[in-house]
Amino acid sequence: MKTYLTLEGKKELEEKLEYYKTVKRAEVTQAIGIAREYGDLKENSEYDAAKEAQAVLEAEILEIETKLRDCEIIDKKKIDTTKVSIGCFVKVFDKEFDEEVEYKIVGSTESNPLKGFISNESPVGIALINAQVGDIVSVETPSGVAKLKVLSIRV
Repeated sequence: MKTYLTLEGKKELEEKLEYYKTVKRAEVTQAIGIAREYGDLKENSEYDAAKEAQAVLEAEILEIETKLRDCEIIDKKKIDTTKVSIGCFVKVFDKEFDEEVEYKIVGSTESNPLKGFISNESPVGIALINAQVGDIVSVETPSGVAKLKVLSIRV
């Protein structure tokens, strides 16, 4: 599956990868070395925990490398603001809560609902993709169907 990233998101992912490969790997290696000193590895829970942490870290590194290798960068200059797409900001009016909300539509890797960054794969993201100003979209939520009116689209 293709990973969609903004330039900022790609840079953050590259920095995270570098941190994992340098700092975190060294920490895990050190923890394994210390745990080895505790003796018999067959009954050494510290060693088992350190090895598990190493496996988790290596899996995360591999996942980030795969995302970076297979990513598609969202170029702000190429975003069509006549319809909602990945990389744009969309202001909507939420009829249920009687309020305006602005979201940035991003790929799932950059999703952060607390910042208003919603994934193109989320229910709201799916509903908004390709909507135009003035459109009203319906979104299934746990509490029922939410209606969102698209007020503006910008980069």
